[in-house]
Amino acid sequence: MSAQLDHLVIAAATLAEGVAWCEATLGVVPGPGGEHALFGTHNRLLKLSAAGSPNAYLEIIAIHPSATPTRAAPLRRWFDLDDEAMRVSLKLGGPQLIHWVVSVPQLATALTTWQRLGVDRGPVLTASRPTPQGLLQWQISVRDDGQRLFQGCLPTLIQWGATHPAQSMPDSGLSLQRLTLQHPEATALDVALAGIDLAGMKPVPGPARLSADLLTPLGPVTLRSPA
Repeated sequence: MSAQLDHLVIAAATLAEGVAWCEATLGVVPGPGGEHALFGTHNRLLKLSAAGSPNAYLEIIAIHPSATPTRAAPLRRWFDLDDEAMRVSLKLGGPQLIHWVVSVPQLATALTTWQRLGVDRGPVLTASRPTPQGLLQWQISVRDDGQRLFQGCLPTLIQWGATHPAQSMPDSGLSLQRLTLQHPEATALDVALAGIDLAGMKPVPGPARLSADLLTPLGPVTLRSPA
């Protein structure tokens, strides 16, 4: 089984704030995205050049203020977006890197591997959204409580259908130079990543933090998840 970086997740209190942040911080206006009926969220996307991950991209995501999730309460939105501490952090601190998503060829097999290691990444959900190129379909692991695990350092897993969204994205001028995982349980995190054969990622011990070093039209930029 092989796995690779699929995308980085930037959360924002509103999508408009996320777009403004992207232009000011990265020097790029994000491209179109779509809406996620299951979770009542919407996004904007940017292609991301990353070694070993030809379909990598950056996602800016926010709760859609006029949408009601079809995944009804008490089930929660993905990426901890229903968490009160997360909402306060985004409102006060602005858009932030909060998570990363890894694509795998066989999602069910990867999740079974993690369950054997004591990691419950949640059930497999089937999702889709319309695009100008047709219906985009995928399967993704989302816990009922919406939690990311390891403070966002353990990735969400995704398996795409026939089409990957990055295939139709233009070059953005953004290049990922390094993704760093830091966590007090670095050894357990390392075992989980090795279990899905995720090459090149070696978590380091320390306070929980996800860091992404980017080259952008504005020069080098480092994005860090909140402490």
